[in-house]
Parts: sequence; C-alpha cells; structure tokens
Amino acid sequence: MNKGTVKFFNDSKGFGFIKDESTNQEYFVHVTGLVDEIRENDEVTYELKEGKRGLNAVNVKRV
Repeated sequence: MNKGTVKFFNDSKGFGFIKDESTNQEYFVHVTGLVDEIRENDEVTYELKEGKRGLNAVNVKRV
C-alpha cells in the first residue's frame, strides 16, 4: 500500500492527482478508483495499476 497526499482533485470532472509520500511522484486518480471521497490535501493510501497512459492510483482511501 502506498501513501500520499491529494495534490488536486476536480469533483465535477472526476479526476485528480496524488503525490507519493516517499518518491514525490504524481499519479493520476479517477473517481472510479476511489473508495472514500477525497479532497485536496487529504492524506491517502492507494495501490497502483497500469492504465492507458501510465500508472493510476486505485483503491484510494483516506487515512
């Protein structure tokens, strides 16, 4: 399980980005990959899954 912070999330468009706590890499997150509702600056845990354009955050949960 990876840990990170929600850098950006647009509710109306249903996507955003999570910044990884240890690597500082940013990963795309889509509303379909959420377990909990998220907002900017929320601390989250997540898994990575290969998507059409690289790795996506899935199973995203607030800490």
